[in-house]
Amino acid sequence: MGQSSGDHNDYSSTFSDCNSDRSGEFPTTSSQGRRLLLACAADNCDDLIRQLVSDLNSCSIDEQKQAAMEIRLLAKNKPENRLKIAGAGAIKPLISLISSSDAQLQENGVTAILNLSLCDENKELIASSGAIKPLVRALKTGTSTAKENAACALLRLSQIEENKIVIGMAGAIPLLVNLLGYGSFRGKKDASTTLYSLCSVKENKIRAIQAGIMKPLVELMADFGSNMVDKAAYVLSQLVSLPEGKTSLVEEDGIPVLVEILEDGSQRQKEIAVAILLQICEDSLAYRNMVAREGAIPPLVALSQSSANRSKQKWCLSFNVDRRRHSLIFYGNQDPATSLPERQMCQSKAPTPHVM
Repeated sequence: MGQSSGDHNDYSSTFSDCNSDRSGEFPTTSSQGRRLLLACAADNCDDLIRQLVSDLNSCSIDEQKQAAMEIRLLAKNKPENRLKIAGAGAIKPLISLISSSDAQLQENGVTAILNLSLCDENKELIASSGAIKPLVRALKTGTSTAKENAACALLRLSQIEENKIVIGMAGAIPLLVNLLGYGSFRGKKDASTTLYSLCSVKENKIRAIQAGIMKPLVELMADFGSNMVDKAAYVLSQLVSLPEGKTSLVEEDGIPVLVEILEDGSQRQKEIAVAILLQICEDSLAYRNMVAREGAIPPLVALSQSSANRSKQKWCLSFNVDRRRHSLIFYGNQDPATSLPERQMCQSKAPTPHVM
């Protein structure tokens, strides 16, 4: 589905970028804490960075833990440190820590890589150094924070187009679907953002559908208190471009949920729902009839009359509503404004209530 500049702005406000907002969970000694505070405040902490990178390769797990935590905090608190840390050779030893069986060490390694990936110049180096497979393993075996931050790190790496296929082939999609379904609110949010990015590629859309993504998406859209309606709907909009996505949505009873959004959602949610319904109905008379039977006609008419934006009115006008027969006629790519006089929609009476 193509996105206008207005659609892109809606997407940007729906999906905020991931970053590490959990730092300092693990206590440091007073001397280590003072050293880190001084380093964060200093203009030049090159000597400390070199020492920390050396400590990452220590035989002592405690030294590795402390070095990874200090690096993650330095990378979070000072953007300019991200290039310095990568340049000092920290990326490969941090990736090694992600595969550790020690939960705290793994979590610090994942989060340090995430924070380093916030620098665009580091993303290619992180991916080429072999981070993708360990991050995917952390999605499966890590703590809740490690899983969430691994999802965010994969999101950052997926912003390089060729990495999307690599991430999908590494097995990330089913694990992200699981996080979407069973994670914390932050986990669901991070998973949905990463899945939206990855599912711009057809192969990953198929993987997501096969992994059962439709069930959690429909459940999240049906729960207006989840604060996930918009995010789930945007991910769904990627998937219904495929026949398998349409079929899966119908099998999970997604159409009644979309109609409910048309009736009770926010203005933006209604517009996303209309865009999804347009894709579903494009090539299928059966789906058009199904949408009509679920009661979509009255809210479609109401939305067409209330939308101030001309392009958004066209979404609704693409459905020619024959309310006498409770049916929808879809105009596809044809400009509905030339096929259905706008005044016909604007001057029509209030829609007849739908009768099952």
